Amino acid sequence: MIFYVSALLIIGIGIYAIIIKKNLMKIIIGLDLIETGINLLIVSIGYINGKTAPIFSEGVMDASRMVDSVPQALTLTSIVIGASELALAAAFVVLLYRKYGTLDVRKIRSLRW
Repeated sequence: MIFYVSALLIIGIGIYAIIIKKNLMKIIIGLDLIETGINLLIVSIGYINGKTAPIFSEGVMDASRMVDSVPQALTLTSIVIGASELALAAAFVVLLYRKYGTLDVRKIRSLRW
């Protein structure tokens, strides 16, 4: 239960940053927080109390004692994709800063027209 609350809290903080903040870097950090919260939620949904990670080892050879590996695989894929999205967004922010000289969304919007 604590994992669900933590995930939803992280997602809420990310949504707050996107809606309220006007700095592009803070907006990107908000997007990353949302992604992190969703990843935590997916892993929390896949977790079953009393079971172990789906890794075969000497002590654990019974597959019925392991959790489902699909949520963990989805989360790992999401982390990799999220890292590339974050790098691409940071590159766009650097280009915008070089062109407009500011990271404030309001000023960039006003310079466009």
